[in-house]
Amino acid sequence: MSTQAIVSIYTEATPNPDTMKFVLNRMLFPQKSADFPTLEEARMASPLAATIFENFDFVNGVFIMNNFVTVTKKTDLEWFEIIPDLREFIRNYISNGGEIIDEQLLHENLSENSSIGANAIGENDSEVVIKIKELLAKYVQPAVEMDGGTIVFRDFQDGIVTLGMQGSCSGCPSSTVTLKSGIEGLMKRMIPEVQSVEAEAL
Repeated sequence: MSTQAIVSIYTEATPNPDTMKFVLNRMLFPQKSADFPTLEEARMASPLAATIFENFDFVNGVFIMNNFVTVTKKTDLEWFEIIPDLREFIRNYISNGGEIIDEQLLHENLSENSSIGANAIGENDSEVVIKIKELLAKYVQPAVEMDGGTIVFRDFQDGIVTLGMQGSCSGCPSSTVTLKSGIEGLMKRMIPEVQSVEAEAL
């Protein structure tokens, strides 16, 4: 076996205590992300996410982006009890060439769970929406990606920006603070039309 074929994986804590980031030395879903909060949704588009749910009953969500998998657990277990088995399972799955995501099924079944196109500038976007998406891409996405999640554009109406929170950002108390004190403040300063920033209702 060549050294290039060896898959290495390590864990990083996130601001969400129930979410852990598993970082690999290879790309899984380059420049894109997909969020699977349930087994049913995982089965629709991601063999990797589905098999994690099926093999570990403590899993409460799987998020896949670039070179990492973010796993959210149920609150009644400690990470030190479950990280070794979960890390080895993911490493073996990738080493054996397991399928990560079926992009066609993702588009067909779960487009709202994906960042594919969510922050891309569309031909029908207004000038304000273009500014919002550019700001997200330049200032917000790199920071939240480091924390094992992503924030995607959902809507802009009547001065209110609605954003989707995925991965470690979903259900994390500190994400709400970041959204209101950080992102909202930034957008209101740089885009006068923005009056408020809200998270989409789950």
